[in-house]
Amino acid sequence: MNLPPFPRFPELTSGVVTLRQVSSADASSLFEITFYDARPARDLAEAAEMEEKISADYQAGSGIQWVIVRTATAEVVGTVSFHGGFAHGIGELGCVLKPAYRGQGLMSEAIKLAIGFGLRTMHLTQITAITTRQNGAAINLLERLGFRKTADLAADNLAYCFA
Repeated sequence: MNLPPFPRFPELTSGVVTLRQVSSADASSLFEITFYDARPARDLAEAAEMEEKISADYQAGSGIQWVIVRTATAEVVGTVSFHGGFAHGIGELGCVLKPAYRGQGLMSEAIKLAIGFGLRTMHLTQITAITTRQNGAAINLLERLGFRKTADLAADNLAYCFA
């Protein structure tokens, strides 16, 4: 496997979205959608601390997070990541999109880029995703992109796999 950190942080683009490294200038744009260990940031300072942890995870080789930028307008619209380590060649996909940008195909483009990078560059053998049973939009998106439900988990969560 080819795991983080990489000699140069990978920037990916589809023409619709660009995935790039998160910078300190993104903090205020990302505050409302910053999570770490499935817990949302309560304020800007905590969001900055969480982004530092995400950066440390990247340096330790256990994750990689990109900011999603809408290419046409250069707006920061969300994040997509692999997190939780890469045991047995498995990458867990995480993604969050600002509410104003949902339903425009941006997350679909971002996930396709992340999947391609995970399979071709990182040589992952499997990509998983977990969402809540109530998140119908995420379930539809994952299934549309080729993920299949693999388990019903505790706390009303569902596990999906792309292999």
